[in-house]
Parts: sequence; C-alpha cells; structure tokens
Amino acid sequence: MDPANLSTKRQRIAELARRKPETALFTLHHHIDLEWMQEAYELTRKDGALGIDGVTAKDYEANLQANLADLLERIKSGRYKAPPVRRTYIPKADGSQRPLGIPTFEDKVAQRAIVMVLEAVYEQDFLPCSHGFRPGRSAYEALRVLYGALTRQGQYWVLDVDIRKYFDTIPHHHLRAILDQRVTDGVIRRMIDKWLKAGVLEDGLLHLATEGTPQGGVISPLLSNIYLHHVLDDWFETEVKPRMAGPCTLVRFADEFVMTFKNHHDAKRCWKCWESGLNGTGSRSIPTRRASSTSDPSGQVARIQTATDHRSTSSASPTRGRRRRRARRWCGNARPRAGLPARCAPSTTGVGSIDTSRSGGSTPGCLRSS
Repeated sequence: MDPANLSTKRQRIAELARRKPETALFTLHHHIDLEWMQEAYELTRKDGALGIDGVTAKDYEANLQANLADLLERIKSGRYKAPPVRRTYIPKADGSQRPLGIPTFEDKVAQRAIVMVLEAVYEQDFLPCSHGFRPGRSAYEALRVLYGALTRQGQYWVLDVDIRKYFDTIPHHHLRAILDQRVTDGVIRRMIDKWLKAGVLEDGLLHLATEGTPQGGVISPLLSNIYLHHVLDDWFETEVKPRMAGPCTLVRFADEFVMTFKNHHDAKRCWKCWESGLNGTGSRSIPTRRASSTSDPSGQVARIQTATDHRSTSSASPTRGRRRRRARRWCGNARPRAGLPARCAPSTTGVGSIDTSRSGGSTPGCLRSS
C-alpha cells in the first residue's frame, strides 16, 4: 500500500469538490480500489463491540486480502447486503440509556471506505462553526472559540441547544435530498441507502425505520454533520448573521450547539425563528432536548431570561469589573467560576413545544428568509 497514492486520490477528490462547489459529483467510486479498502481496514477500530455475526477483527484478518477483494467487488457490483445493526444500550449521566447500533466488522470497513470519499467532498463545504467528528478538529477547539466569543467579543447572550434523539430522528427523505445536491455517484448513494434501510436487530426482532441513522455506526456522524450543515450551519451563516444588529457566533459539536449574541434582542429573534422551524413544517423540524431558557411549571413555556437586573445589552456596556461579575451570574444565581459565562439557564425538562410569545416583555418578529 502506497500512502502517497492514497493521499493523491483524496486530494483529487477534494480539488474537484473545491472547483465545483455547487455541482453534484457523479463519478467518485472509481477511486475506491483494493489499496483504498486496505486503508479503510487500517482506520477501523479493532477492539470495538461485535455485530450480529460475531466476527472479530482477528477472524477477518486471517484471510484479509481475499476478504477485502470480495468486499470491494460486492460494493461496486451492488451485491453487498448491509446487515442489520445490533442494538445495545449504554447509561447516560441523567440515568437514562442511550441506544447504540453496532455494525458487523466488515460493515464497519465498508462504511469507512465510503466515509473516506465523502469526507474529501464535504470537508470543502463544511463551515468553521462545526467541530464534531471532523478530521483535525476537537471539542477543545470548540471551547476556545466559545470562550473567545464570550470573553473577548462580549457576546454574553447565549442559546444552548441539544437536539433530542437527533441520530434517531433524521428524516431519510430530507437527507437524500441534501445528498442529491452534492453526491449522485450510483455506488456511493446505493451503499448509503442500504445502510439507512438495514434496520436494527433487538431481542431477535428486526425493526425497520424511515428516519434516523443508528448512533454507533462509522458513517452516522458524517451523515449527521451533512444534515446539520444544511439545516443549521448554513442557515445561521446566510440567514441569521446578516439580519442581526450585533455580532453573533455559532459553535456546534455534533448535535449540540451554542449561539452567542452581543444583543439581547438578537438572541430573542433567533430563538423565536429557530423555534418556529422546530414546531412548524420547516426543514428545522427537530425537537430540542435542552435550551438556555427558563420554563413555567408545566414545562410548556420557555423564555429568554436576562441576568440579575433584566436589562438589555443593547444599552451602554458595563465596566470590566461589572461585566465579569455579571458574566458569573446564571439567571440571578451564582454560577461556578470554572463554568463558561452565559445569560440563560437550561431548562430541567425537555423542551418539546415552546411558545416564546408568552415571554415577559416584547419579542421581536421571526427572521424572514427573503
């Protein structure tokens, strides 16, 4: 295997994607050869949980070249059959359980081979605000950007959102429509469709779904980034920023994101627009699990709460000492110094249907797309 040859192939794909940013690419699978599959195998974790067939990485390696050649032939000929993922659960910090889908080892290798192609294309499109599951990026970089927006740029008004069950609720028809804009290669798209339709095996029963991509698969994080790039990142950059009175920043790590604003009214406008997309029929119809807001006892009303004195940041900026004291307040309650400064407190219950029109004070109208 020649690493320089593989690097050249990736560079060719990336250069093609850069030269044609608005064009759907339809000839990509010819880059996938035995050398490409060998690299996909090397990048696949060998100590992961087993899929439904029980084959380990050591078992697969016993006849590696023949297995990779056969896998490559099945991928390109269309004979590859994506096996269902094995459902397992891991505990979460809040006491609930997170469902995971564990593919077979061979399926992980196949997914990695397709991810290597898609990454070369979409890394040219992804915006700097996205930090999760991307090569060369990490949560530490996301925290640095957020820290700079809060402390150096004075964007103290914060919307902190976590999308509830995001990986399980991605609508397949929307995802396919988004992929149509960039990748129409028959082999690549056929493989993605097979993974979306593979289903989940739990307690001996096969469950098929028309939405979601099981969390735990190799390709799932990339598909989730592609979807949120169009639904959130690009929307914030092209629709929100030009309409704001002051500077604002989006920092996203997978399905969790934070929006910071210099102006209080900008934060309220953006939240109302995002909420209307969540509860309406727009493309942003994804339920949020947590938002930086306060709730009424029934958990149905959420509103943006200002800090301590409830005054807008559109007024004169406080002195440095006052700003620091105010940044350490969390809706009137002292916040740990180690935490990041923010103006809004997360609700303790899931936010399903939110009505900001019942907030205290006046709420500006929704952003308009035209």
